[in-house]
Amino acid sequence: MTDFLREFLYFVGFFYILYLIAFAAFSFFAVSVGAYRLYVSDRMLRLKNKLRHEDLPISVIVPAYNEGVTIVNSVHSILSLDYQLYEIVVIDDGSTDDTSQLLIDEFDLQLISRPIRRVLKCQPEEAIFEASVDGVNITLVRKKNGGKGDALNMGINVSRFPYFVCMDADSKFQKNSLKEIAEPVFEDDAIVAIGGMILIAQCVVMEEGHAVSYRLPPNLLVCMQAVEYNRSFLASRILMDAFNGNLIISGAFGLFKKSIVAAAGGYSSDNLGEDMELVLRLHGFCRNNDIPYRMSYQPSAICMTQAPVVLADLRKQRRRWHIGLLQSMFIHRRLLFNLKFGLVSFFSYLYYLAYELMAPVIEMFGIVTIIVASYLDILNLEYMLVFFIIYAIYGAIISLSAFSQQIYTQKFRVSYIDMFKTLLLCILEFGFFRYVLVVVRIAAIIRYGKHKSTWGQIKRV
Repeated sequence: MTDFLREFLYFVGFFYILYLIAFAAFSFFAVSVGAYRLYVSDRMLRLKNKLRHEDLPISVIVPAYNEGVTIVNSVHSILSLDYQLYEIVVIDDGSTDDTSQLLIDEFDLQLISRPIRRVLKCQPEEAIFEASVDGVNITLVRKKNGGKGDALNMGINVSRFPYFVCMDADSKFQKNSLKEIAEPVFEDDAIVAIGGMILIAQCVVMEEGHAVSYRLPPNLLVCMQAVEYNRSFLASRILMDAFNGNLIISGAFGLFKKSIVAAAGGYSSDNLGEDMELVLRLHGFCRNNDIPYRMSYQPSAICMTQAPVVLADLRKQRRRWHIGLLQSMFIHRRLLFNLKFGLVSFFSYLYYLAYELMAPVIEMFGIVTIIVASYLDILNLEYMLVFFIIYAIYGAIISLSAFSQQIYTQKFRVSYIDMFKTLLLCILEFGFFRYVLVVVRIAAIIRYGKHKSTWGQIKRV
C-alpha cells in the first residue's frame, strides 16, 4: 500500500508541475500575442486617422437592482459620451431601495403609457418613465424582480435601436467608448458581438471624460484585482479574438446585434453567468444555422467598473462567476471536441475547462498532494520551494508585461512609486492572491446546490 501511495503521489505531483508549466507557457504566449497586436494597432493609429463613420444607433441598457449609490453617476457618465445616436434604457429589477426615485428626481422622468413588444420573455413591468436630456432619450422601466438576465431581456424588448450595449450600474464609460466599440461593425458586417476592455475604476483617474493616469489605491485587495484584470483582458481575450474564439464578453461592457440575440433566445434568467452563457449560445446558434458571424474584442473601448473592496464581497463575486461558468459550460458541453466548432471547441472551450473551471480543484489537489508527500518524506522540499519561487517570479513578469503594455497603449501617466508597487503586487498576486481565489472557487463548487441561484449583493461605494 505504501508503494502504491508513493507512486500515486509521484504521478500527481508530476502532473501538477506539468499543469503549472503549461499554464505559464500559455500565459507567456497569450500576453506576447496580445502585446504585439496592441502595439501594431497603436502604430497604425499613430500613422493614420481612423475612418470616420456615422454613429451606429445604439441602445445602452443598464440593469439595476438596489443601485441607489451609483446609478445617477452612471447615467450622467453615459450622457457625457462623445456620441450622437443612442438612447439610455435603465431597468429597475424590483429594487427595494430608492434607485428609481433618484433617477426620476434627477432627470425629471415622466410616467408614460407605452406598449412593449415582448420579443423575449421577462417579468412584467410595473411602470415606465421617460425624458429627453440633451437630446438623449432616457427610459426607466420598473419591473418585478427576475434577475439580471431577465432585466436585460426587458431592456432588449424596450430598446428602439438595432444594436445594444449592456453595462453594469456601477460602471462608467470613457467619453469615446461607444465610438470605439462600434468601430469594428463598420469594418465587418458579420460581427454580432463585441467586448470592451474593463479597468478597475478605483485605479483610474479621469479628466474631461478620459482616463489619463493610473494609480494604485491603498486597498491591497483592489490592487491585486487590478493586476489580475490587466493580465486577463490583455492575454487570452486578444489571443482568442484572432480565431473568433472568445467565449466571454463581460456583462459590464459588450455590444450586441439585437436581431441575432433575440433569434437565439436572449439572456438566460436562471443562470448566474448570463453573459458567458449568451456568448456560448450565440456560437452554437450561428454555427448550427450556418450564419456567418464574428465575436470581436475591442481593447480600445474602455469601461471602468468598481472592484469589491472587502474580502466578503470578493468572495460573493467570484463564487457567482464560478457557478455561472459551471452552469454555462455544462449547458453547452456539446461544444467540446465538436468538429463543427473548430478552434472554439478544441482550444477555447478546452482552455476554460482546464484552466478556469477545473483549475481550483486541480491546484488544491496538487497542493494537498505536495503537503502529504512532504509529511511522508518522499518530496524534495528544497526543489519544490525553488520551483514555486521561480514560478511566482515568472508569473509576476508576465503580469508586469501586461501592465506595461496597458500603460503604453492607453497612454496613461504612472508614477515611479506606482510602478514599483505594481512590481511587488505582481509577485504577491501570482504567488498568493490566486490561491485565495482557489479556495473561494472550490467553496463555490462544493456549495453549488445551495447558491446556484443566489446572486449576492455587493456593497457599492
